[in-house]
Amino acid sequence: MSSTSSPADSSGLSAAARAAALAQIAAELHAAWRERRTLPPLRTSHPWLKIGDAYVISLGFLARRTAAGERIVGKKIGVTSKAVQDMLGVHQPDFGFLTDAMQVDDGGTIVIGERMIQPRAEAEIALILGASLKGPGVTEADVLAATARVAACFEIVDSRIDRWDIRIVDTVADNASCGLFVLGTERRSPQGLDLAALEVRVSKNGAPLSRGFGSAVQGSPLAAVAWLANTLGAYGVTLEAGDIILSGSLVPLEPARPGDFFELDLDQLGRASVRFA
Repeated sequence: MSSTSSPADSSGLSAAARAAALAQIAAELHAAWRERRTLPPLRTSHPWLKIGDAYVISLGFLARRTAAGERIVGKKIGVTSKAVQDMLGVHQPDFGFLTDAMQVDDGGTIVIGERMIQPRAEAEIALILGASLKGPGVTEADVLAATARVAACFEIVDSRIDRWDIRIVDTVADNASCGLFVLGTERRSPQGLDLAALEVRVSKNGAPLSRGFGSAVQGSPLAAVAWLANTLGAYGVTLEAGDIILSGSLVPLEPARPGDFFELDLDQLGRASVRFA
């Protein structure tokens, strides 16, 4: 090692080599997203990755999308409910960013293969902020005061990792397995609503599929968004007024295939639907 080289860390990589490796992984994920293909789990191809590295990769992946013209419109919280944690083997929440290109109209059709790889549908409560939030110290009361409207939502998650074989670094690096999202047309003020007590009923192809409550996400969507604001605050990131925040799935994730039609009915927040082709 020359006198100008950075010392290696526990991975055996110098700081410069590590930064270059993270940038390369971000480029590979972006190419996989663009070409609608998957990669081997990052935790096996790059066993030295830590969560902090994964967030650096995620931001690099996102930067390539925004450089191509996409605009950030919000954030999402992932892996908040026990049902989803158990399903994926990931036992802590994560977060990702939403762009305008990810939004699909209520009742719209998603063509798998053109826009997604291995989609799964989940029902959520979306919060639309009227004021900004920045941690640390954000409380549920702060989130409630900052939220202008809430809406029923489908998040259609996707993974650039083979067969959804993910753990925390895999999904974090992959922008929290972001795919697309659908907001119901009804909007309500959260004031006077017990978001934790709201029940959602999901159907697939006209048959009942699953049910869940707002309490599935860390006890309340407000608690989940407070966690997000405080976690992002540590990275210097603010939840901005106007942001759409997806608070996490109330039900187990369900694979979506061509021909499937999903609909949800959320107490006091109405319906949302999406079709796949």
